[in-house]
Amino acid sequence: MKIAVIGTGYVGLVTGTCFSEFGVTVTCVDKDATKIARLKKGEIPIYEPNLDRLVESNIASGRLAFTTDIKEAMENADAVFIAVGTPSRRGDGHADLSYVFAVAEEIAPLLQNYTVVVTKSTVPVGTGRKVYDIIKRVNPSADFDVASNPEFLREGSAIEDFMRPDRVVIGTDSERSLTVMRALYRPLFLIETPIVATSLETAELIKYAANAFLATKITFINEMADLCEKVGANVQDVAKGMGLDGRIGKKFLNAGPGYGGSCFPKDTLALIQTGVDAGSPVKIVETVSALNEQRKATMATKIIAACGGDIQGKKIAVLGLTFKPNTDDMRDSPSLVIIPALQQAGARVSAFDPKGMLEAKHLLQDIDWYDSSYAAMHGADALVILTEWNEFRALDLTKVKSLLNQPIVIDLRNIYKPTEMQALGFNYTSIGRP
Repeated sequence: MKIAVIGTGYVGLVTGTCFSEFGVTVTCVDKDATKIARLKKGEIPIYEPNLDRLVESNIASGRLAFTTDIKEAMENADAVFIAVGTPSRRGDGHADLSYVFAVAEEIAPLLQNYTVVVTKSTVPVGTGRKVYDIIKRVNPSADFDVASNPEFLREGSAIEDFMRPDRVVIGTDSERSLTVMRALYRPLFLIETPIVATSLETAELIKYAANAFLATKITFINEMADLCEKVGANVQDVAKGMGLDGRIGKKFLNAGPGYGGSCFPKDTLALIQTGVDAGSPVKIVETVSALNEQRKATMATKIIAACGGDIQGKKIAVLGLTFKPNTDDMRDSPSLVIIPALQQAGARVSAFDPKGMLEAKHLLQDIDWYDSSYAAMHGADALVILTEWNEFRALDLTKVKSLLNQPIVIDLRNIYKPTEMQALGFNYTSIGRP
């Protein structure tokens, strides 16, 4: 089989590469000629574990190609995947669908043989119908169907998520297009992956509902952490006791400084707007979104309090800038709120992140950047752990103490044990633990 993937961002690049690994012939398209030139040489514009190796091997096999020529990519394609960005629209929180609709306009006159047009981008309910209408208007004789195939890729684990997913969701009203989509995902039948076949509208809503629910779990356990601090309970034990209940599950019950990234913030906002437009508000999700934004600011206050209430003129070392480990993604990262708040309170910030500093330098100002954890904390008055990168999990704590001017550690990911840190002489602050 042959497919075209329009857009070589995170979703498009992972999707195209993994389909080629399945044995499908894939051509990825992007208007950015510089990016395409880099990809042809096997240079990956994002950090995702093992993605570079898969891109290189599938280019070598002839199954994966990159181009700026959309017509070339679509020739004899069984399916065309739309995988362009759908960021929050400035001012109102709606998903910006201009890139999706522009692709629909562009591919419409190029459709020759029967083709399934697949929205892989995360789009609000009703988008697939609009894509169909655009293509039909531009090319009334086109032989095509539109399908929705939302992605459920976790940054840092995207390859595994594509190769061994919990489920594959396919939204379409056409048996013909469903047959094509099932053929593309045939390798997953061998591991008995559930295929959820449903309508376009249902598939579009599944993605938003799933992300909103996970964001709710994160926000819920963060609120429980705050309560634990007031009553002397341990949020990690609370999460364990909850997570062992099969109806709840243990994932996404890790207290922290709030969620970020490319999905949860924009998808919750888009779902909120969908509810408003449909006259059926999603009040829980509205609250989750508001609380998450508040939490980031609250974490800056927590850091200042741990430093005695005044950080004017103090050096604060920050480890971890990305919204989660194993990615270079800085979108809506808590660090983008917390660090400026510390600077506003008079602190001088030094920072290190294993993969995120290149992007962070475009988004954060007046920071002393270092190339290692220990270099960043040298001479600091406090150490803050913002992202739980593996290399921060086993720091030489004796060395850490010797490098800090004061033995103050604020661990916003609960990596270390309070009793051990206190035994070593640290003034240690974590989240939701006595």
